[in-house]
Amino acid sequence: MELFEEQGFQDTSAVQIAKHARVTTRTFFRYFSDKQEVLFADAVMLRAALVHELLHATDVVEPLQAVTQTLAGFNWESLASRESHRRRDAMVASNPELLERELLKQQQMTDGFSGALHQRGVDPDIAGLAARVGIHVFRTAYRQWLEADDHADLATMTETALSLLASIVPASASTAPLRSVQRNTADPNTASLQ
Repeated sequence: MELFEEQGFQDTSAVQIAKHARVTTRTFFRYFSDKQEVLFADAVMLRAALVHELLHATDVVEPLQAVTQTLAGFNWESLASRESHRRRDAMVASNPELLERELLKQQQMTDGFSGALHQRGVDPDIAGLAARVGIHVFRTAYRQWLEADDHADLATMTETALSLLASIVPASASTAPLRSVQRNTADPNTASLQ
């Protein structure tokens, strides 16, 4: 992070990172496929831990709530200080290459959560939607948490973000029956909604 902040991400090489860390370039590449991965070093461990938590959650009757509670309940400061999270988030947000990698990691997390919910008996479509939306709701709260003072509670901020989502979804949408696509028997190429 020091090198990235001093020189810029693009102008920092893996060789410089290795030298700064007092390891050989060969050692660096034994642990990281490229310099981008340095900022995502915990991604695999984090995904495994969070998916494990969701698989063992006491209740997944409300899958969206289960996803957001799993994310908000994790001790993010066990990975790094909040200041380190802020610096990393700013670095990722300012670089399209890193942002693309971040989105890929989020998709992998979505897949893991979706699979865990499905394994717990949640319909696959609902599991996928709950995972995607839950991660976005949490990311909204997480970014606000990074900007807030050090006494802000991430779980509370996540609940607030979830309430905001509920406020923009019409009540009729949550009670309306799902529509199914049914083929018109007169013309098999025409589909109508019921």
